[in-house]
Amino acid sequence: MHLMYVCNQGLEYEYKAVNLLKGEQFSEEFSKLNPMGYVPALVDDDVVIADSFAIILYLEDKYPQHPLLPQDLQKKAVNLQAANIVSSSIQPLQNLDVLKYIEEKVNFDEKFVWVKYHIGKGFTALEKLLEGYSGKYATGNEVYLV
Repeated sequence: MHLMYVCNQGLEYEYKAVNLLKGEQFSEEFSKLNPMGYVPALVDDDVVIADSFAIILYLEDKYPQHPLLPQDLQKKAVNLQAANIVSSSIQPLQNLDVLKYIEEKVNFDEKFVWVKYHIGKGFTALEKLLEGYSGKYATGNEVYLV
């Protein structure tokens, strides 16, 4: 969504899908971009960035004419908080590596209990954080980070 917003504003890009269920993130080609085997990865000429926050901040600085963060400091902080909830309290707790580990070390069904708990906790926090900010989008009527 974030890259699509930037790209819809006149920036050229090439999208390459990485099928996590087929293990394409562990291919030799993708491992050169991110040895951890995580997505996303951004390649911009000689620059390779393999972290969501780093990609966002890179794009924010490189293309200030297409901001991903609002100028209003309070809304900017809310966007960063919401992105952090997703990137540190929801996504990593339900990624394929974690679920595989739970399935192998605990049991198959426990991974679903784990996912439901952490996603629910994260989205409850997001809803509370975003109360009073929503408009057409999460933090108003402009498309930003969240």
